[in-house]
Amino acid sequence: MSASLIDRVRERLAVESAPLRPNVVAAAIRAESGGLLGDTEVLRSLRVLQTELTGAGPLEPLLCAEGTTDVLVTSADAVWVDDGSGLRRSSVRFADEAAVRRLAQRLALAAGRRLDDAQPWVDGQLTDLGTGQFTVRLHAVLPPIAPGGTCLSLRVLRPATQDLAALVRTGTIDSSVSGLLREIIASRLAFLVSGGTGAGKTTMLAAVLGAVSPSERIVCVEDAAELEPAHPHLVKLVARHANVEGIGEVTVRDLVKQALRMRPDRIVVGEVRGAEVVDLLAALNTGHDGGAGTVHANSPTEVPARLEALAAAGGLDRTALHSQLAAAVQVVLHVTRDGAGRRRLNQIALLERGDDGTVRAVTAWRDGSGFGCGADQLRALIKRRGVS
Repeated sequence: MSASLIDRVRERLAVESAPLRPNVVAAAIRAESGGLLGDTEVLRSLRVLQTELTGAGPLEPLLCAEGTTDVLVTSADAVWVDDGSGLRRSSVRFADEAAVRRLAQRLALAAGRRLDDAQPWVDGQLTDLGTGQFTVRLHAVLPPIAPGGTCLSLRVLRPATQDLAALVRTGTIDSSVSGLLREIIASRLAFLVSGGTGAGKTTMLAAVLGAVSPSERIVCVEDAAELEPAHPHLVKLVARHANVEGIGEVTVRDLVKQALRMRPDRIVVGEVRGAEVVDLLAALNTGHDGGAGTVHANSPTEVPARLEALAAAGGLDRTALHSQLAAAVQVVLHVTRDGAGRRRLNQIALLERGDDGTVRAVTAWRDGSGFGCGADQLRALIKRRGVS
């Protein structure tokens, strides 16, 4: 099937008001080919068009496979997949660079974004790729920004539903600290889950939130709907990106402000990665203790510096940030992913304010080393909160 015929069929189907069922697509193929194709050719062309026009095309089986977290396309013959054991090259191939570009542009359009020579990159979310079971975070870059060809990155955002007991059984959480995590929750200490990309921050956060008392109301703000803790009173607010006209955006920071008016017992930000850190810290300092969130950081000791950088975007200087942080957040749970792809709770740290006024992280427990110098301070803090 020639590229010109694909383009003509696509243009014809673009004005169709009916769903793109096989008979509709087949009729468009016959019409645009001038009736010169036989049944066998039409059937073969139909398969090509279904790949071109619906779902994620040849990437669909990879995205739908159990355990897939990332699908990455670096060229027509280089498609990589991460299914929890690290990246590996898949057997999926595209016909050519143009096919990768067409898929990237179609996915961008499905996400309500623009991707062309004038706007050669896109960042968006896809909530329906034919499965309806998960959200996909889309990022794509076109040549000449990407000289090697169109680069497509798809992150599968499956609902995080595991509880603490499940993570202990799988070895993600060492059994020696599961009780401490429950005490942190029971004493309403605010905490952040830190770690790198794909380390399991959202899974850890959901599991810990599942241990919150059923009588408490959790209001969760996310950029994409991922958190599904096993909790009976969860309210979810999800941000919205601007449409192709650049209007309609609702930011995480907007939603944090709305969450304050919804009578929350705990406010949770799925991922703190911008100026919303200012509003979250302000909320945790105005009687809303026990809140939580995730943040990208290489270690607990780097969390204060990471928050400094984010707060600067919200107009909060270094001194004010450390003052707010010292009063708002008490604990950092750090998760890592080893070379074999296994996710682990690597460290529990206590945030404390030093003599110079800045906040630092003191290790209370580390995987493989056990309890550290901050453990007694953390236990004392928990005891002061009335939890033995």
